[in-house]
Amino acid sequence: DVQLVESGGGSVQVGGSLKLSCVGSNYIYSSYCKGWFRQVPGKEREGVASIYIGGHSTTYADSVKGRFTISQDNAKNAVYLQMGNLQPEDTAMHFCAMSFQLPCLGRDERAYDSWGQGTQVTVS
Repeated sequence: DVQLVESGGGSVQVGGSLKLSCVGSNYIYSSYCKGWFRQVPGKEREGVASIYIGGHSTTYADSVKGRFTISQDNAKNAVYLQMGNLQPEDTAMHFCAMSFQLPCLGRDERAYDSWGQGTQVTVS
């Protein structure tokens, strides 16, 4: 099974920045679609950003457009999320996900078959 490990979460002041990283292991080929999701206790998981293997197709939730940037390194089967101008409403457990099947459905979590354990982001 593919294993995903996130890192880079933490506590930051309002307006600050963080970069999340996620690296997959035990894979044969790079995933077609990579995404970041987040969840606050008691709420549904939200798709934050996604990127297709070709790198030309990215999607973002309206709440993070202009502040977050998703990127990837297919050679490492890694995905990153650069988060800027962080706000208290960005506080959540952030998860990376990867899909090894097509089609790539962007931020639709049903398309993803591998998930990380999550990394906490706290903004205050």
